[in-house]
Amino acid sequence: MSAPGDLGAAILAIEPVDERESASITATLERLTWPGDPFDESAHDHHLTASAFVLSSRGVILHRHRRLGIWVQPGGHVDAGEGPEEAAVRETREETGLDVEHTVVPTLFHVDVHPGPRGHTHYDLRYVVLARPIDPCPPPGESPEVYWFDFDHAIERCESAMVPALGKLRVAATRWRMRD
Repeated sequence: MSAPGDLGAAILAIEPVDERESASITATLERLTWPGDPFDESAHDHHLTASAFVLSSRGVILHRHRRLGIWVQPGGHVDAGEGPEEAAVRETREETGLDVEHTVVPTLFHVDVHPGPRGHTHYDLRYVVLARPIDPCPPPGESPEVYWFDFDHAIERCESAMVPALGKLRVAATRWRMRD
């Protein structure tokens, strides 16, 4: 599990892709200074969440969020006793059926602050995880619409606020020379 200081350092290490991410980094660092557990959704309506950009040689995974109807990366709330890097993997496995893992060192890649359900505000910590290039198989109760997309199609399909992050991810994936 990440310690708050380690998380703050990881957030500060992010090169923001645009003004929205820069503002999200500032807001998330500020949120870490508030009293109480920043991940506890029942304690405060402003809380940190975790999600994952899932990569393989097939591209990136998006799923149609079952409540919001938009195409986004898998993710969700951080459970008690769990770090955000662990939550990103757990949520991805739960929502896609894929066995994913972090890069050698968990990579916090992007941060975004956005409205969540029930009037909550989510400070989303977005990690990069890797998967084998097999078809996703979401379990019952999760969105059945989970697919691999090449970056052009992912950018066309995704929720508009994600476009800069996916552009940044495309450049990084090329640099990382994704192989399976």
